[in-house]
This record gives sequence, C-alpha cells and structure tokens, in this order.
Amino acid sequence: HVQLVESGGGSVQAGGSLRLACALSRYTEMYSGYCMGWFRQAPGTVREGVVAIRSDGDTRYADSVKGRFAISQAYGETLYLQMNSLKPEDTAMYYCASAPKGGPCSLSALLFGVWGQGTQVTVS
Repeated sequence: HVQLVESGGGSVQAGGSLRLACALSRYTEMYSGYCMGWFRQAPGTVREGVVAIRSDGDTRYADSVKGRFAISQAYGETLYLQMNSLKPEDTAMYYCASAPKGGPCSLSALLFGVWGQGTQVTVS
C-alpha cells in the first residue's frame, strides 16, 4: 500500500516560485506501470488535475499550468512539482495522488485511489 506525504507549500507573491514534494512510502510503486499526479482544490471548487505522469514518461499538464509548472521525480522516491510564475488563481490545496498500476493515466481525479493529505499554496 502506497502512502503519500506532500510538503513544500507556502505563501508567495504573484510571479514567485514554489517546489512541492511528494514522498512515497514504497518507492517500488514508481516503477512498472505507475501513474502519479498532482491535483489542486480551492474552496468551493472541484478538485482539478494539474499534471499526471506515467511510468513510460508520458506527461499531461492542465492548460492553465503549461509552461509554468513542471513535474519531476528523484530516484523513484519523491515526486516534485516545480511551480513558476505563480498567479493568485493558483491558490489551492495541492494533493499528490497515485493511480492503480496498469490502469489509465490522465488528469481525472476518479482514476486515482491513493491521496496525500495536501499542502496549501497561497499566491497573493
């Protein structure tokens, strides 16, 4: 069973940067058919997909973050989300999530079954 722990959130001014991290309790899950994603949810809104990455490297970004956000991983143990040129509309709770191995991989939250506790990002 994979456990996910996010960190790196905070408050920044518009135009600033943050890097979120998602630590995986079982890094072996990162190999062979995995799908990982970052999602966000602002108060009163539905949870939306920010970026999803599959083990073969296929990556999908939401249009709202293309060119500003970048996903990466380190040694299969930590998933990062580099966020640049932040805007006030990026303010939300950000979640890391894992989808079942071998299944589809997209920005749909319905595909993801394991979630972290979230980390708050506030852009003013």
